[in-house]
Amino acid sequence: MANLTQLKMLEDLNGFLLVDKPAGIAFASVVKAIKRTFNLVKVGHGGSLDAMASGLFILLVGDANKFTADVMGADRAYTGTMRLGLKTTTHDVYGETVKEAASLEGLDVPGLLEKHIPEFKGDLFQTEPRFSTIRKEGTSGYEIADTGDHSQFLTHVYRLQPTTVDGPRVGFEVSGTKSLLVRTLVNDLGEALGCGAALESLRRTKVGRFSVDDAVPFDRLLTTEMKDFASCVLPMSAALR
Repeated sequence: MANLTQLKMLEDLNGFLLVDKPAGIAFASVVKAIKRTFNLVKVGHGGSLDAMASGLFILLVGDANKFTADVMGADRAYTGTMRLGLKTTTHDVYGETVKEAASLEGLDVPGLLEKHIPEFKGDLFQTEPRFSTIRKEGTSGYEIADTGDHSQFLTHVYRLQPTTVDGPRVGFEVSGTKSLLVRTLVNDLGEALGCGAALESLRRTKVGRFSVDDAVPFDRLLTTEMKDFASCVLPMSAALR
């Protein structure tokens, strides 16, 4: 149990908490759990992260909320896996199947990737799908939410590189501006390939100058003693490095 000195210290705490969020938990649940566990008064975040995704999730503690726009506006980098031969309503493997290829036999996947990936670098127009995968509270599963129709928007991809090809699964690395929807990028690439593709896994590795390598796993944070929590929070000067 925290003593009054520790509570006062946390009340005056300002800085950036880099969390390594596991897949399968909503980002809002991460904020709520950490705020409650450490009796924090003012906690924001530097950009949402889908429930099905893992990786870097930045919490803004105290006066670090002044940097919300800077962190939210920063470029992002990810690693992920797409499944070829599948098209869904949500652009990930948790949505309802729209089309599924019976077989990819005879398809020159490396050759098609080499041909079409250059089309998905630079400025791109994307449209968010009407349906999104959300975490179903109190269960280990997901449900599909109808978010309505969305307008087209401009985004930018700096890098898109396949890393592995294993049957229908293609590993990749991608970086882009804050607005980049990776699941929609995968869906649109699948359309260009002619076989369809859906996002199977996603891990955010960077947001601006912040890296998941410096993040603390969410489960470990929840077991951190109150007296040690402040050492997990990067100082405000970290935003200026």
